[in-house]
Amino acid sequence: MQFSLRIAAAVFFVAVAIPAALRAQTAAPAKESAAAKGVTEADSKSDDESKRAGSEGEKYLRITEDDKGRKLALQTAIVRYEGKPGTRHDGAIVDLVGVVHIGEREYYKDLNTRLGKYDSVLYELVAPDGTRIRPEDLKRRRSIVASMQSGMKDMLKLEYQLERIDYMAENFRHADMSPEEFSKDLERRGDSVVKMFARMMGAGLATQAKSGGDVGVLMALFSNDRPTAMKNAMARQLIDMEAVTTGINDANGENTLIKGRNAKAFEVLREELADGKETLAVFYGAGHLSDMAERLEKDFGMEAKETVWLDAWDLQSSPASR
Repeated sequence: MQFSLRIAAAVFFVAVAIPAALRAQTAAPAKESAAAKGVTEADSKSDDESKRAGSEGEKYLRITEDDKGRKLALQTAIVRYEGKPGTRHDGAIVDLVGVVHIGEREYYKDLNTRLGKYDSVLYELVAPDGTRIRPEDLKRRRSIVASMQSGMKDMLKLEYQLERIDYMAENFRHADMSPEEFSKDLERRGDSVVKMFARMMGAGLATQAKSGGDVGVLMALFSNDRPTAMKNAMARQLIDMEAVTTGINDANGENTLIKGRNAKAFEVLREELADGKETLAVFYGAGHLSDMAERLEKDFGMEAKETVWLDAWDLQSSPASR
């Protein structure tokens, strides 16, 4: 049960990519002012609060607790980067907007409002260049992963990102690999989706002992407030996904699912910056942000300025179930 939950967490961490990635692998041949736009200073939390997160994974995804140690919320980060003075991108703002692919309805409503304030929003989806996500397209999704996502969101009483985010907004721009590009990148490195998931499963087994046994999951199944109890059990797994996504890497420390797609997204970012865009959001799953932060610092001469945290999951039990 524990390992199954961890793998389910892995799917949701990068779920927007998986259905198209699997299709691609199957089809592959054998061979206001700029500073005022986006997030605001009033929303940001103190540096000391951010430091309490501790691990690398908790820089972009964390669980908050009250003074009695009771879980309050699973939160995702929006990390603001600004071009350093005197550099090519001096004055430009790039926000790394992390997201979990299932969340509370209010979470996605908040994100829609925030994303509407940027000059350009670069979003993830392994699909042909320029693809827009229309509500009617989602009704035709019949993949195994789509069924998993639907079942999990219903069990946790949450909403699905693709159904709640307005991908038809004028400032949205597709910034991800096409299925063909995804497949070619795997083939170039002698890799495959099956091998990638085998490595992820190995990393999951290696980290399983750190998060304890199945007691929390079993208790959640019999809870009077099962959705909240299951969210509490699964939230920790999402935090621990940093170790599992590291396991995606091949022997050379590369992978297509995170690093390859990030490289493609940042090609589009360069184009948008060159086009004079001043405030940009890179809107991707939280598992992508660590590598993206390195790219902004090393390749774009940018530095992190502030972090805003949004409540993605409400982890508080209803009064009736306490």
